[in-house]
This record gives sequence, C-alpha cells and structure tokens, in this order.
Amino acid sequence: MTDIKSQMNDMGVAARAAAAELAFASAERKHAALIGASEYVWKTRADIIAANAKDLDFGRDKGLSDAMMDRLMLDEDRIRGIVDGLRSVAEQKDPVGEVLADWDRPTGLNIQRVRTPLGVIGVIYESRPNVTADAGALCLKAGNAVILRGGSESLHSSGAIHAAMVAGLRDAGLPAASIQLVPTRDRAAVSEMLTMADHIDVIVPRGGKGLVGLVQREARVPVFAHLEGIVHIYIDPSADPQKTMDVVLNAKTRRTGICGAAECLLIHKDAIELGQAVVDMLMDAGVTVHADGLSGTTPAKADDWGKEYLDMHIAAKTVDDIDAAITHIRTYGSNHTDCIMAEDATAAAHFFERLDSAILMHNASTQFADGGEFGMGAEIGIATGKMHARGPVGAEQLTSFKYLVRGNGTTRA
Repeated sequence: MTDIKSQMNDMGVAARAAAAELAFASAERKHAALIGASEYVWKTRADIIAANAKDLDFGRDKGLSDAMMDRLMLDEDRIRGIVDGLRSVAEQKDPVGEVLADWDRPTGLNIQRVRTPLGVIGVIYESRPNVTADAGALCLKAGNAVILRGGSESLHSSGAIHAAMVAGLRDAGLPAASIQLVPTRDRAAVSEMLTMADHIDVIVPRGGKGLVGLVQREARVPVFAHLEGIVHIYIDPSADPQKTMDVVLNAKTRRTGICGAAECLLIHKDAIELGQAVVDMLMDAGVTVHADGLSGTTPAKADDWGKEYLDMHIAAKTVDDIDAAITHIRTYGSNHTDCIMAEDATAAAHFFERLDSAILMHNASTQFADGGEFGMGAEIGIATGKMHARGPVGAEQLTSFKYLVRGNGTTRA
C-alpha cells in the first residue's frame, strides 16, 4: 500500500505539471498528438489484439458474462472504430479559449467569459478498453491531463492502447504525463485516486452501480457520476407498429452490454396487441422477457423493475396511461435514457416535459445514447447528475470557464 500511495502521488505530481503546459498548448499540437495516436493504434493493432487475447483469457477465468466479454473484446473492426474516434475528436473545434460571453459595463470594463481546462481528470472505468482512447483523447482535446484506471479485466489491452497514445504525445512535443494509465490491478490504486484532492480536479467513474456507488461514497474529489443505464421504452397507443418493432429490437439486441441498451418496456393498455407482438418478436430473437400483463418468457418479479440486465433479458409490463409510465420511470429509472414510441406529438411533448432523464428520445433507438452518435467524436460517459456535466461527456463538458476583465486604468468609486 505504501508503494501504491507513493506511485499514485508521483503520477499526480506529473499530471499536475502536464496540465499546466496543456492549458496553453496550441490546437495544432493537440491535433497532431491525436492524429499521431490514431496512426500508432492502427500500426500496432496486431499487438493490441494479442494483448486483448490475454485479457479475454483472464475474463473467462474470472467467469465474466457473455455481455461483459463482448464489452472487453477487440478485433480489427473495433480497433478501426478506436482510430476513427481519435480522428473525429482531433478534427473537432478546440474548445479551450472559446469566448462564451462578452459584454461591456458602464464602468468602462470589458468582461469575457472564456472556456478553460478543468486541470487533471481521473477516469475510473470497467471492462471496455476503448475507453482508454476515448477518455485520453477527450481530456487532451480539452487541455486536461488525465489519470486513467481501467478495469482489471482490460489491463493488457488498455496498456497497449495507452502506449500508442503516449507515442502520439511525444511526437507532438507534449508531455507524456498528459495521459497516464495506472499500471496495476490493485484496488488500492482506486481508493488512493479518490482522495488525491491536491492532484485531481474531478473524478469520472464509468461502470456499474457498484463502482459508481463506491466512488460517490469515498471520493474527496468532485465526481461526474455515470450511473447505470436503466433504460425504458414506453409504447403509446399512437405508436407506429413497424417503427416500434424496429426500434425496440435494435434498442435491446444490437449490443446488450452497453448502458444505452433498453432494459424495460412499458406498454399502454390500449396498445397491448402491439406490445404483445413486440414481446413475441423479442422472444423469437432470443431475449428472455420478464412480463407483467403480457405473455412472456417468465413472470416478472419485483426486482425486475429497476434492473440493468446488460444481457438478453428485458422486463415488460402494461400501464394504464402515459402518466403511469412516467411514474414507473421516475420510481425505477436511473435518469440516464428513456424513450417514447408515439405518433401523437402531444404525447411525446408530455413525456419530454414530465421526465428529467439526461437523454429523452422519441421514435429512436436508445442505442444512440452515445457521445459519438451525438457528434462529440467520443465520450467519457453519460453523466446522470445535474451539476456541471450532464448526458454524454465530450470535450466541451470537460472544460470550465474563467472571466477576463479589461480596463484602462479603471477604478471603482
């Protein structure tokens, strides 16, 4: 533990020094670092896949579910996705220095509110090794240094991706400590990060309820909470049958292990015929449906409501009306992403108005709850809190602001 504490302190000191330099690094150098990193990721893809094979073996030995193994797995197509994500972030407008507001006062002062980096960000995540690239890229784009602590399952994959990120930094003349990866599975490193208030300005946890709960309980540093995705789809009587079938199937089965996957269907009692057809379709696709008021795979139990399955399971129930659906979502949801299937614009507006999830959708798959799909290039996570960042956390959300006040020998009466 003494060694971990010393190692984490050294990383914190190095990150703080790197952040001071990144705060005024040019957009061109950050762009070059990210493009360089993307090239190194592609050039070393065979090494990354070999490292990932070790992680997959570790995951199997650990007994990870199929959905979690899918989150962990990298192949050439997913590495191409990492490369594309790095390039997309690189090509975005640099947020640092953007003037958010500009006004003059009767005193003669000119005041500007300007975007500025947060400083040092700590990111703690589970399983998905691509987060190493996404988080590193977004933090760098926003002028922040970052300390990454990936899941124990993805240690080798994350290490190989991190090496490519560091190579891009060095080629661009930026500090290697701008993006650091905690090189141990020891959980003591997580506990240490949560108390490094002198070195870390904000913690972003990306993972399950257990991880986020631990961070929220123990952190002495501000937290952007990325809570579990208990995602609901409400089917209104006005829903278009084909749109509903297409959206629900995609929302549940495209990738079951991501936080935007649908976990609960709420079906208006006057749409029960369509709802049953949707349930039948899901069961035909291999989904276990825990149903109440419908004919499903198995009867729903009390703990099926508010459950993040991250697997080929979904809960489904009938409700009396849209307000009953809203009440259910308020009771069991996680303020992440919720969707209404409806052709009635008044119903959709009512749903949007009465719910306060970070992302609300109308006639669209909840699998679009993703920073890349929002045009942010990538995301660190979906923040479900209400302070500072909310929804997909991209480069802009990783900035704060400062005020620049200019006078001309101006004094206050």
